[in-house]
Amino acid sequence: MTTVRITRTALTRGTLAALSGLLAGFAALTVAELVSAAVRPEASPVTAVGGAAIDRTPAAVKDFAIRNFGENDKLVLQLGIVVTLALFAVVVGVLALRHRRTGSAAVLAFGVVGAASAVSRPDSTGVVDGLPSLVGAVAGAVLLYVLIGRLTRPRRVAGEEEARDESGWDRRGFLVAATAAAAASTVAGAVGRTLNGRSAQDAVASREAARLPAPASPAKPIPAGAQLRVPGLPPFTTPNSKFYRVDTALVVPKVDANSWRLRIHGKGVRRDLEFTYQDLLDRPLIEREITLCCVSNEVGGPYIGHARWIGVRLADLLKEAGVKPPSRGGKADQIIARSVDGMTLGTPVEDVMDGRDAMLAVGMNGEPLPFVHGFPVRMLVPGLYGYVSACKWIEDIELTTFDDYDAYWVKRKWARKAPIKTQSRIDTPKPFGRPEAGTVMVAGVAWAQHRGIEKVEIRVDDGPWRPAQLAEQDTVDTWRQWSYPWKATPGGHTLTVRATDGTGEVQTEKRTKTVPDGASGWHSVVVTVD
Repeated sequence: MTTVRITRTALTRGTLAALSGLLAGFAALTVAELVSAAVRPEASPVTAVGGAAIDRTPAAVKDFAIRNFGENDKLVLQLGIVVTLALFAVVVGVLALRHRRTGSAAVLAFGVVGAASAVSRPDSTGVVDGLPSLVGAVAGAVLLYVLIGRLTRPRRVAGEEEARDESGWDRRGFLVAATAAAAASTVAGAVGRTLNGRSAQDAVASREAARLPAPASPAKPIPAGAQLRVPGLPPFTTPNSKFYRVDTALVVPKVDANSWRLRIHGKGVRRDLEFTYQDLLDRPLIEREITLCCVSNEVGGPYIGHARWIGVRLADLLKEAGVKPPSRGGKADQIIARSVDGMTLGTPVEDVMDGRDAMLAVGMNGEPLPFVHGFPVRMLVPGLYGYVSACKWIEDIELTTFDDYDAYWVKRKWARKAPIKTQSRIDTPKPFGRPEAGTVMVAGVAWAQHRGIEKVEIRVDDGPWRPAQLAEQDTVDTWRQWSYPWKATPGGHTLTVRATDGTGEVQTEKRTKTVPDGASGWHSVVVTVD
C-alpha cells in the first residue's frame, strides 16, 4: 500500500512538473508578446523563430509545404512551432523536478535562440529585436524555478520549524502560484496583442484614406468574349479575396502609407531618388490587365490569378535615375527589390526596360492594394514568375549585377532568371469526376504571359489532338480561357491539354518539378463517364 502511495505521489508531482514547464513556456511567450509591443511585432519569438526556420528550410521542403498545405503553410508552421515549444516545455518541467537550476537554464537558453533568430532576420532593426525573447525567457525561467520549488520544498506550518503534508510538498502554495501565473500570463498576452494591434491602426487608417486617381493610361475594356459561360471555369478577373498568396511573411506587414518611402540607388544610377506614396499617386499612372503566376505552381495548380493593376511605370522611374539597360551600355543588369520584411527579389533590368508594362502597383481591381498583396506598393513585371519580379511591401530598389548579388530565392537554389513557361490547365470536369455520357464541355485556362496563347489542344486517351475553342484574348499578358465539346462515351477516360504560345512554341510534355524555374508538362484529368 505504501508503494502505491509513493508511486501516485511521484506521478502527481511529475504531472505538475510538466504543467509547470507549460506554464513557464506560456509566460515566456506572453511576456515576450508584451515586450514586442514596445519594440515591434515582428520581434516576437514565434515570428522570429518561424522566420528563421523559413529562411533555413531547403527549397524542396518549402515546395512540399506549399504543395500540401497551400496558403495554410504559414499556419501549419506556426502551429508546429507552438507544439514543439509545448513539448520542450514539458520536458524541461520534468527535468527541473530533479535539476531545478538546469531546467530554468534551459528556458533561458531557448530565449537566447529566439533572440538570435530575431536579430539575424533580414529586417532586423538591431540588437533591440532580441529583447522580447530574452525578457520573456527570464520571466519563464523565474516562474519555473518558483513552481518547481513548491513541488520540492516542504510546507511551513505555524508553530513548527517545518512540516510536510502527506504528499511531501506544498500543494496549496503550488496551486496558488500556478493559478496566479496563468492569470498574469493571460493578461500579459492579451495586452501585448492589443498593443501590437494598435500599432497597425495607422497603417489601416492610411489605406482607408487612400484614393486612387484616374489613370493617365487606362486599361482597355476586357473583351466580352474573354469570359466563357462554362460552369466550373474561374472568372476571368480573380477577386482580391480569392487571389492566391505565396510569400514567407508569417505576419503580414502593415505599413503606414504616410511614412512609407521608396529609395532607388546603386550601379548606373546618376542620382539617388526617393519617393513617398503620395509622390507615386501624383505621377501619371498606368492601368493594365496582368495575370500573375507563382513559380511554386505545379502543373494544373491553383497559384495563378488575374487582376487589373494600377501603378507607376517602373522604367520611367529608372530612367529618371539615369539607369540604362545593359543593351544600351548600362552598368547594372539586375534590380534588387527589397521588402519591408527583408525579402529580396532579383529582376533583370533588361526585362523591366524593354517596353513591357512593368510597374510599381498601388491598386488592384479598383482599390488600394490589400495588405496581403503588398499595400502600399508592390512591384510587377509581366512575363516573369513572382519570385523574381513581384516584390510586395517594396521599400528599396538597388541596381546591381547578377555576378555581384544573389537574391533570397537564388541563394536557395532557384534560378536567377525565370520567364513564365507556357502552361494550360483543365478546370472542368474535375479529376475523378463522373460526367454523364453525351456532350461534356471540357474547359480551362492557358497562359504564357508576355507571349500570349495562340492555340489550345485536347486529347482524349491516346487519340489525336483536337483544337479547342479559344475565348477572345485580352492581352498577351493575360491568361486565356478555352473550351472543347467532348462526345463522351461510357467508361474511364484520360483528358489531356496542351497549349501553343504566341511565338509558336508548343507546351512541352516533359515533366519537371517546380524547382528551380517552374514546373512543366501536360495537365491531365481522369474521369469516369456514366
